Amino acid sequence: MTSVKEFRVDEPATAEGLGRGAFVFTDDYSVFDWGKMPDQIPDKGASLCTMGAYNFQLLEENHVPTHYEGVRLPDSDEVLDLGEALSADAAPEEMVIELTQVPDLPFEDGSYDYDAYHAGADENYLIPLEIVFRNRVGVGSSLRSRTEPADHGLDYDTWPEEVVDLDEPIVEFSTKYEEQDRYLDREAADRIAGAASIDRLEELARAVNHIVTEQAAEANLIHEDGKIECLYYDGEIRVADVVGTFDENRFSYGGQQVSKEVIRQYHKRTQPEWVEAVGEAKNEADVEGVADWKALCDESPEPLDDDVIKVARDLYCAGTNAYVGGDVFDAPSLDDAVDAASEL
Repeated sequence: MTSVKEFRVDEPATAEGLGRGAFVFTDDYSVFDWGKMPDQIPDKGASLCTMGAYNFQLLEENHVPTHYEGVRLPDSDEVLDLGEALSADAAPEEMVIELTQVPDLPFEDGSYDYDAYHAGADENYLIPLEIVFRNRVGVGSSLRSRTEPADHGLDYDTWPEEVVDLDEPIVEFSTKYEEQDRYLDREAADRIAGAASIDRLEELARAVNHIVTEQAAEANLIHEDGKIECLYYDGEIRVADVVGTFDENRFSYGGQQVSKEVIRQYHKRTQPEWVEAVGEAKNEADVEGVADWKALCDESPEPLDDDVIKVARDLYCAGTNAYVGGDVFDAPSLDDAVDAASEL
């Protein structure tokens, strides 16, 4: 189980073949890598499942290989495409997917053993990388602290104090299964990817980014950044996990965030002690060479007020309605939902 969706195995993957299973989306949420937070956002799971399925179908239409097979409605075993599910006046919460192998990633003497991971992977495995793409560089982006504008061919001596829109997306690689994500240079990413080509991974990330960006523009949403995860099977790379949702990616509308970033920033403003403690625990874990940073954190997050939860729910649902071009959820207009979020 992940922090926000349950993972069910119906047919396990083997060295020779893909399996079958499902993501069951919940109303849980996570910020700052904490895992499950103390409350839930109603309809969040259904909105993410709907948006994710919509994007997978867009990718398939554009000949991008994926592990997506369809969706299921509650109390049904039938696998449907998203249009069939929505025509039944029910938003799905379960996504049917192909499964690959996920070998153990040992952590010993302060480092992760990727050679051991690939020794157990054969030709069928989840690539232990996240491929991150950025269409703009926000004021708080980690890219600013890790790189200089010139590293990306940008004509600035230093990062300006405003958002930087990019003519061409920046693509980076980061770890997936480590307790704290690390950005990697190309050589390190190539080693961690195993048999999978990082050139092909970058190509797929750019294709996904282009498709999601164009679809977002139809709803006057700006697609700021996001990531993909992929599996490797029999020489082919397929896009896996979930793509282009308000949890995986960042979108904005009229200058206001329409993504999990709204809740992230709200916690920064209202629970700064916890946010600071999380950062200190992660730093301490780095220094001590331990994986479990949460065991070093002496603060825990507090539940959100009911009115904040309602604003978050409406933002997810209104954003999904706008993105897919339909009235899937009973929600205010995106304009109204964004106005309410801006007042948090």
